[in-house]
Amino acid sequence: MVNTKQQYGLLFSIIVFGTVCVDQLLKYIVNSTRLDFGNDLIRIHFVKNTGAGFGILQNQTVLLAIISFIVTVLLISQYKKIPQERFPQIIFGLFLGGVMGNFIDRLLRGYVIDFIDISFWPVFNIADASITVAVIGILVYYWHRK
Repeated sequence: MVNTKQQYGLLFSIIVFGTVCVDQLLKYIVNSTRLDFGNDLIRIHFVKNTGAGFGILQNQTVLLAIISFIVTVLLISQYKKIPQERFPQIIFGLFLGGVMGNFIDRLLRGYVIDFIDISFWPVFNIADASITVAVIGILVYYWHRK
């Protein structure tokens, strides 16, 4: 019989794995086909990003890969401290999946593939979106706990 702790561990693992898989699959498709379609508001196209979000730390792939690796190791090693509740398991899973998705790019390609271009926002990918949603979720979760 599966206990609650195991159920949350499974949920967390599925969210991490699913996020990484969707992120890497879409990056593979965009990279291999060089998709380019959309309109003035939203466009899907290949962008090579050697930095972090919002264009910071350009050409700092090694530093960003090291940071991603450290964050991954810390989050996995501190997993037991994540509250055994559905919402924190999901948001921390999204966060780890996003970090790992971009880490894989930096490790294998030397850059991150971005492809979702909303005209008023820097180009991003599924991993970036997962990290952003997770950070907002983490802030909301801990703000409401106080």
